[in-house]
Amino acid sequence: MPDYRYILARAATGEVLHWNLPLTEVEFGPEKSGPGSLSAALNPTFGRRMSDMLDDAGDTVILVERNSRLLWGGLLWRAEPEGPKLPVEASGFTSYLHRRFDLHGNLGGRGPYIEADPCQVIRDVWAYAQEQPDGDLQVVVDDTKSTAKVGTAKDPYTTSKSDPRNLGEIVDEMADIDDGLEWTETVTWVGGLAQRRIVLGAPRLGRRREDLTFTTGANVVGEPQVIKDADSYAQWVIGLGAGEGTKRKVVVDGVRNGRLRLEHKLETSEKDETKIKQRARRERLARQILPTLTELEITDHPAAPIEALRVGDDVGIRLHEPHTAYEGWNRIVGWTVRPGEGETPERVTLKLERTIKPEESGDETEAV
Repeated sequence: MPDYRYILARAATGEVLHWNLPLTEVEFGPEKSGPGSLSAALNPTFGRRMSDMLDDAGDTVILVERNSRLLWGGLLWRAEPEGPKLPVEASGFTSYLHRRFDLHGNLGGRGPYIEADPCQVIRDVWAYAQEQPDGDLQVVVDDTKSTAKVGTAKDPYTTSKSDPRNLGEIVDEMADIDDGLEWTETVTWVGGLAQRRIVLGAPRLGRRREDLTFTTGANVVGEPQVIKDADSYAQWVIGLGAGEGTKRKVVVDGVRNGRLRLEHKLETSEKDETKIKQRARRERLARQILPTLTELEITDHPAAPIEALRVGDDVGIRLHEPHTAYEGWNRIVGWTVRPGEGETPERVTLKLERTIKPEESGDETEAV
């Protein structure tokens, strides 16, 4: 069974307060464009002696180490007794930004932003937050660049001193820009200190992982739930460009595949017919996938070691269950680890989405 260690450290300095916090009922994990979380309980045997160390909620960091390698880190936000137990809750480092505001406007003069890279705006948010007195969380942000833009000459992206914006909400807005970026958090040992890093991916995190596989009988456990829902299925997509009336470009992309014809209307603001065709084809390919798998419970295995998992990666999954047959590529958007306790083995629940997803749309799929 893997060796887990839970480490308590000062938020600002990284000074370790306790090298082996006696936590039980632990669940933790990262996520795409979010801080991830941890929940656990302090062992009642040590609760009275250790609870004083947890009084500094909001000022201490919990690190999770598996076989001497850091897997997760975040700020302790809550430790509230429930009878003899002391449950604790923590969130990744970006949760800190949701407790901070832009008090100077335009992130201390870094804005207003015109045709700016949202990756740079995120770096500026962290730089502004950490240059304020007592605000340095020692978080490092990647130097990734994107081709997306935020703000225009007519409508710059600005924040006002008279109406302080929440810094975490600014980061969320940057990650919501179409074809912009995604982010996640990592933590690694560097020179005896836990380096806290924001990993940016533009326009997305991860890559196709031919080296990892998840297969029934090898590393897949539990009862996978494959959903076959035709509500969003379509093998014909009508792509509509910008404008109205006869000048509006209309593209139809479809294929006959022996199934009842189902159509979907895709509204876009594109003026270029080639781009409309590209989006219509991509949408059709996404909507032709009928089975959906959102979670998968796995164990550590040479086919896909837990330490090799990365948020954003596309992985191959093959299921041959009594009531389920499934083979395809899915994207890891997060996971939850439950370390083993006693005779209970370690388990990991992958959070998944389709490798190619349909675009968000308020239109209903139309059956014809």
